[in-house]
Amino acid sequence: MSEELISKKELLDLAGISYGQLYRWKRKDLIPEEWFIRKSTFTGQETFFPKQKILERINKIQLMKENLSLDELADMFSPNLTDLQLEKGELVKRNIVSESVMKIYSELDQGNDLFNISRLLQVYVFEKLLQSGEISLEEGKMLLQVLKDHASEIKQKSGRLIITRKLGVSSCLLTVNADSIHFEQGTKVVASLSLMECMEEIKSKLV
Repeated sequence: MSEELISKKELLDLAGISYGQLYRWKRKDLIPEEWFIRKSTFTGQETFFPKQKILERINKIQLMKENLSLDELADMFSPNLTDLQLEKGELVKRNIVSESVMKIYSELDQGNDLFNISRLLQVYVFEKLLQSGEISLEEGKMLLQVLKDHASEIKQKSGRLIITRKLGVSSCLLTVNADSIHFEQGTKVVASLSLMECMEEIKSKLV
């Protein structure tokens, strides 16, 4: 599951930004450290980035920096939302979760109507994959259990949730800090989500 990379020079040209801007955003934690990938080339060591992720992030920064300071942007892109508490109705009102999916989630999860970041991420991922049609309800129940069981590890920036199928049997994996993942032949990857990106999507809806 390798990602397409873009060199630093190509990125600066394509995005129309300077070297100074790029590294200022890095220092402010607007761009994750792990996206700066050092690789050997015939000219020596060069820096590369995951192309889609970095271009999407730079586009977001450029769109939002007129209305938000760099510190406010850094807070939005940070995966730490430890003090967050939102009521169930507020999530539906803010269009983070649909009423129909919230009803299904509430039947599966017997918690109260207050959502901290762990439960918010669970219901958001559940919504995202159910509404896309990528997973069945049974697979949704499975991913919720995995997210609940490993809630303490999800604060890791590079966490990824993966759902696979083989011979009609589904599996759900949570990877942390994995550079690459390989599956046995005949395994179909049904869904693969970056949990950090899901948190950022949630934050963008809250801003």
